[in-house]
Amino acid sequence: MTGNPHLAARLEHTGMTQADLANRLNRRISILTGRPGTLTDRHVRNWLTGKTRWPQARQRLVLEEEFNATAEELGFIPPAARERAPSEDPVQRRTFTTATASLTAAALLPEAPSSGSTRVGMSDANRLERNFADLVQADNEDGAGVRLETRALAHAQHALDLQAVGRASTRVRRRLYYLAAAFTGTALWAAVEAQETKRAVGHLNKAMTLAGMAGSSEMQMRLWGHAALLSYQQVHLHDALAAAEAGRRAYVCRQDALFRSLASARLAGILSAVGEDSAAQRTLLHAEQTYERADPTERRPAWMSFFDRAELDGLAALVMARLGRHAESEARLHRTLSLLRPDLRRNRAYYTIHLALAQLAQGEAEQAVSTALPLLPGPGQPPLVGRNKKLMWQFDRGINQLAPGVGFVIEWQDRFREGEKTL
Repeated sequence: MTGNPHLAARLEHTGMTQADLANRLNRRISILTGRPGTLTDRHVRNWLTGKTRWPQARQRLVLEEEFNATAEELGFIPPAARERAPSEDPVQRRTFTTATASLTAAALLPEAPSSGSTRVGMSDANRLERNFADLVQADNEDGAGVRLETRALAHAQHALDLQAVGRASTRVRRRLYYLAAAFTGTALWAAVEAQETKRAVGHLNKAMTLAGMAGSSEMQMRLWGHAALLSYQQVHLHDALAAAEAGRRAYVCRQDALFRSLASARLAGILSAVGEDSAAQRTLLHAEQTYERADPTERRPAWMSFFDRAELDGLAALVMARLGRHAESEARLHRTLSLLRPDLRRNRAYYTIHLALAQLAQGEAEQAVSTALPLLPGPGQPPLVGRNKKLMWQFDRGINQLAPGVGFVIEWQDRFREGEKTL
């Protein structure tokens, strides 16, 4: 099975999800035939991973119309062309495309061993793990979104497909299940960040199953953190609290103080949201004390690279804001932004918006506008998405209530309305 990076690159360029493309193609089929199309995201996924290498004639026609390109230009291979390939045999047909560091397409995946062996080893898992680290970095720099979600799901499927390539030891299979869970967890995070709760729930269920098959307490702890945020978005606060508590109970939190600090900080955030103020403060103090006991030089998975002193202060600032201690929240946020690594651009935008909200809550309208204005996307700049977009709308409502008609607020309104075209 080979991947289809050509179709994946075009899909990524449009910003559509697999389900979005299926729906658009179904509408074209309906116009063409007079009957509704029956394509689903599974069809699109099969095209992306290469499981389907030459779609049916009607599917090819609407694909060509959608992307204004021939089926061959979209990366599909006619059966006759496959028959003419003299070097291709049943083993070679199961190889995979080469990964690139830029990850410009959703299905750019590691290659099979050059020997053509049907045995899958730890080196195959290591290549996938390097791709996972690249995806984490892409999220840190550019933020989560449909493109990240699509890439992550393609890699998760590839990790599972490797199980069918040939023989593998139990250790390798568990690692592949772990990586499938890791990639699916990244897709979950992208959907949570984009406020796409229905997709997020599906990713969560699959990722939890895969993490269980891998026997990974560390991955389960990561997923419980995402589950808590997802439940919080859905205003299922007791579920959010239960998920955060489950994350802190994970075995890895007993092994590594840094994991326990992160889990405790997340739990403090949920406790403050449900009105358990005293418990939130105790748990946050525990998170900070535990952080001081952690060894920062210890090797940890790529997804934990974001959690440092700056992030802990940022999470503490959110707790302070929910407790109504906005001056302390502002002080924490200033410290976060001064310590935050340059590559964590998404987090910088997120905490800067919260800084503006903290200033707004203290009646510092002009300072708040000064903080928020640079975040508005200009011409040609990528728009704010997901949680950052929602927070910016919250700020807009607040500043117009606090200082309506003031000059700097009018300037904000003009810039914000213009920015809404991209927001």
